Amino acid sequence: MFLGEYQRSLDNKGRVFIPTKFRENLSKGIAVISKGYDEKCLFLYSLENWEELVKRITVLPVTKVNQEFSRWFFKSAHEEVIDGQGRIKIDKSLVEFASLSKDVVLVGVSTRAEIWSMKSWESYSKSADEKFSGSEKAFEDLGF
Repeated sequence: MFLGEYQRSLDNKGRVFIPTKFRENLSKGIAVISKGYDEKCLFLYSLENWEELVKRITVLPVTKVNQEFSRWFFKSAHEEVIDGQGRIKIDKSLVEFASLSKDVVLVGVSTRAEIWSMKSWESYSKSADEKFSGSEKAFEDLGF
């Protein structure tokens, strides 16, 4: 399970250090990185979680929207191996998509991690804090 928030630096070769707690979830030291689909961030999956997601997407009814989404999402995905220093390379197209620069944030979101530019994360996080902090409604909506 991916949990927590970690500030990291993207080096000039497009590599970022993956937190030890996240690496423990990546069997064989392999991750799949793709575009995120709700914000300008990247999704990082273990192979197991990626395969589960693939199954869920590929059984969707064949519609134009589902096909377009599948093309958009899967074309961005890259399987990457963590190097001996615990870093992972992020493809240049993904760096550009998420507007990543030197300062990035890795966020655990249960079955995946997300990679954000520091600027985008700070804006999103502030908005989320205002929306959910001290609000019972968020938990009530989940049935708690």
